[in-house]
Amino acid sequence: MAQPQQPKILILATLAGGYAGADSTGQSHADYPANTYILPVMCPVMFPPEFFIRAFERGIDGILVMYSGTDSPYKVEAEGTAKLINNTYALMKQRGIDSRRLRLAAICTVCVKPFIKEVNQMSEVLKGIGFVKSELAARPALAQGAST
Repeated sequence: MAQPQQPKILILATLAGGYAGADSTGQSHADYPANTYILPVMCPVMFPPEFFIRAFERGIDGILVMYSGTDSPYKVEAEGTAKLINNTYALMKQRGIDSRRLRLAAICTVCVKPFIKEVNQMSEVLKGIGFVKSELAARPALAQGAST
C-alpha cells in the first residue's frame, strides 16, 4: 500500500546556525518529517525573492529559512534576511501564494528541540493548507495578471 504524498519542505540552513542545528539533531538521532530537504548556505541574503517563488512554482510546498539571527558572523545577515523575507512575502501575495509557506527561524548550533519544533510546525501548516501546486492552479487568472 502506497503512503500518501507529503508536502515538500525546503530548509535553507546557514552553516553557522540552521545547518549546525540540523547536524546536532541528526547526531542526537531525533526524528523529524522525512519530507524535509536541507540546503546548506553561507547566508540566505544570497538568494533573491524570485528564488523562493520559483521553488514554489516547482513544487516546494514550504520553505524554512534557518539562520543564526543576531548571532550571525555576517553583519548583513540578520537585517538583510528579514528584509529579504518581507520582500518575498510581497511577491507571494502578488502571485496568490499563502505567506505561511515561508518562515524565518533563528536556530543555534545546538538547537535540537527548536529545529524539530520548526520543521513539525511547518509540516502541520502545510497539511492544513495543502500542496502549493493546487494553490497555484486555483489562481491562474491572478498569476497571469501579475505577469502582464
